[in-house]
Amino acid sequence: MTQETLPDFYLNHPLRGNWKGYRDVHIEPDWLLIYRVADDELQLTRTGSHSDIFCD
Repeated sequence: MTQETLPDFYLNHPLRGNWKGYRDVHIEPDWLLIYRVADDELQLTRTGSHSDIFCD
């Protein structure tokens, strides 16, 4: 797998707490994609609004 950098407007950043080890990117202002790379495999974990993903 090649490692390429996403453009800055996706706001790609690591997550903390229960989501440590994952990253998120902003597909739209309130549409997120949670992912991680493990053993050279891209794992797309979850997508949704900020409140869908992070609020109970």
